[in-house]
Amino acid sequence: MNINLTLIVQTLVFVALIWFTMKVVWPMILGPMEERKRKIEAGLAAAAQSTKDLEQAERQSQEIIREARQRAAQIIEQAGKRGNEMLEEAKAAASTEAERILAQAREEVALERARAREALRRDVSRLAVEGASRLLGREIDARAHADLLDKLAAEVESG
Repeated sequence: MNINLTLIVQTLVFVALIWFTMKVVWPMILGPMEERKRKIEAGLAAAAQSTKDLEQAERQSQEIIREARQRAAQIIEQAGKRGNEMLEEAKAAASTEAERILAQAREEVALERARAREALRRDVSRLAVEGASRLLGREIDARAHADLLDKLAAEVESG
């Protein structure tokens, strides 16, 4: 056998094997590899997107927590202010009520004082009439001397 012919036949068989592998076997190997590559790339993209979503969700949750804390602080501050306002309102109402009660008591005292003066004036007038009756030894008509008694009562009242 000729070595050249063997080399040519082996080269032709090798070329046919390469051509068959490239046309038939290689696509069968590359197809699943490409599919797997796409799935891996999609999984990596989904993981990257999930990481971004997680970071965004964490930022949003931190923002929500911050806003909730601010709102809670505002509510506490408003409650404190309202409590102070209610305390001031209660103080003002108590002060107004105390002033009203004091004014009413003063009016009652003035009324009682006037009643006491009037009663004292009547008693003094009656005693003066009785004293004058005894001194004179006769009955003095209080109606006839009403003007004199009123002057006497005014002097007693002012003095």
